[in-house]
Amino acid sequence: MASRASSEQEIDELLAYYSPPVGVLAQRLRAVVQRAVPQAIERVRPGWRLIGYDLPLTRSRSVYFAWVWPELEHVHVGWQTGTLMRDPHDVLRGAHLKLKKVRYLTFAPGQRVPAKAVADFTRDAARIALMSRGERELLAASRHDPGSGG
Repeated sequence: MASRASSEQEIDELLAYYSPPVGVLAQRLRAVVQRAVPQAIERVRPGWRLIGYDLPLTRSRSVYFAWVWPELEHVHVGWQTGTLMRDPHDVLRGAHLKLKKVRYLTFAPGQRVPAKAVADFTRDAARIALMSRGERELLAASRHDPGSGG
């Protein structure tokens, strides 16, 4: 089933749980994700306490590809296909936790958000999320092949 976008009120209710600086940072990251992939459907995932982003595939199907996840002391922005994304400066986090697919960045209140980098990662995640399973498998194989240079 395709995702229904959350209202601003639903998002505000989620963010009200956090300190104002964390809420402001989450709003900033939301804006970057929305500008990068305007067709994304933004939806509060109450069980995970995060804001998730889906891309519509058909009228009744969508694919989850990104999130903004506030926590008490910081906010994560992450991507479901992170291990397949381009990361030329090796800044994405998650490998140290042995996460098999996802990668993310974490920002503390007051920290500068590199909007261009976050937007580039978000667009790359959307591109990969829209690939067929076979295309993603081929991309994964090329990333892990020592002779591929990737």
